[in-house]
Amino acid sequence: MAASLRLGCGRRALRFLLGSARGRRAEAAVSSLGRGAGCRGLRSTAWLWGETVSAGDALCEIETDKAVVTLDSGEDGILAKIVVEEGSKGIRLGSLIGLMVEEGADWKQVEIPKDVSPPPPPASPVSAPRLVEAVAPASVKKHPPAGKLMFRLSPAARNILDTHDIDPKHGTATGPRGIFTKEDALKLVQLKKSGKLAESRPSPAPPTTAVPLPPQAATGPSSYPRPMIPPVSTPGQPNAVGTFTEIPASNVRRVIAKRLTESKSTVPHAYATADCDLGAVLKLRQNLVKDDIKVSVNDFIIKAIAVTLKQMPHVNASWDGEGPKQLPSIDISVAVATDRGLITPIIKDAAAKGIQEISLSVKALAKKARDGKLLPEEYQGGSFSVSNLGMFGIDEFRAVINPPQSCILAVGRSRRQLKLSEDEEGNAKLQQQELMTVSMSSDSRVVDDELATKFLERFKANLENPARLY
Repeated sequence: MAASLRLGCGRRALRFLLGSARGRRAEAAVSSLGRGAGCRGLRSTAWLWGETVSAGDALCEIETDKAVVTLDSGEDGILAKIVVEEGSKGIRLGSLIGLMVEEGADWKQVEIPKDVSPPPPPASPVSAPRLVEAVAPASVKKHPPAGKLMFRLSPAARNILDTHDIDPKHGTATGPRGIFTKEDALKLVQLKKSGKLAESRPSPAPPTTAVPLPPQAATGPSSYPRPMIPPVSTPGQPNAVGTFTEIPASNVRRVIAKRLTESKSTVPHAYATADCDLGAVLKLRQNLVKDDIKVSVNDFIIKAIAVTLKQMPHVNASWDGEGPKQLPSIDISVAVATDRGLITPIIKDAAAKGIQEISLSVKALAKKARDGKLLPEEYQGGSFSVSNLGMFGIDEFRAVINPPQSCILAVGRSRRQLKLSEDEEGNAKLQQQELMTVSMSSDSRVVDDELATKFLERFKANLENPARLY
């Protein structure tokens, strides 16, 4: 008998997705890859029908919303059937993608089971039909009557045409972007006075009951002729066809857009900004380079955040929907830009790690993120985020909080600035500084303005005195 393979989402369950049957057909299904993630397609596979598979062999790569997960075999056997071909997209959770038999069995006689369809989606609430009935007539009313041209009238032109009872279809719009201007309306008034314009103002039609259009009429082309004006987009409504170019969005970018929108619309953001002197950090970094220890300024920033969170545990908290929740571990999420979008791998227990260990962790996680090889546990969770755009020449910016976290620190570039100070004898002198602007976005429900200010003061003191980081 054959063992069937079904796609789903949990990394732990993925390793047991494919197995050989022992006297009966076995089916495996998976739960969830994590918050905001879903199985989107079969990216690649190097196996053919009839090939022998050993436990632990990589069977295929499954593309999810946020990463590419390798699917390993749980047992020895023979790959009998490949139901979903390489490169397939839009695979629903629970779909059958392959069949496997135990060694020695005739894999050519294996038949694909009839129940290969994924489980049906949950039934819609009873109130859903009433919503459709209420919305359908409104959408029908937006369709203009057949044969009537669409004009964009200026306020003055509309007033003139209504006063003289003239239909704008008798004139030509000469304004920018096809607007029917006051001058166009005055020309029609002159034509009407000279008797060259027929009074064909349509009478208002009697009210009729809106009837939903059939699917063909709703999705097909419009029945009225296109106006001889360029397409124009109306604010607050979908863009008119011809005014934009469709750009396909990746699954990762869709998830990012959804989560950022939820964050900005549901989380009360508060902002605080401070300038930090990097002189001591840059000097220490140069000394470490002499010992062949290469670390970045961002590594010092991550360490300073972790140390400050350890000193102020009330900031190391999240909002769980009902109230603040203090987190037991200090895990720093570091924003990494990839071709598929922004992702935030996590430096676990950053307060207990040294600068060099943090540097190695950031480099390894950033490479896995750009290759799409991050595991769910490597980017889900975290207690505090940091986003650094200094390498792109950005002086300062404000980042969006990554829920359920309560804070994110936006880091700008370092810049040289002259400062007036006094020497030992009290004489004024100019001194050069390396300043860096950091802006913290905080959830006001968890971290109020006073607590955010104290956090930035402590962070600034820790970063400007690297000896405090050890």
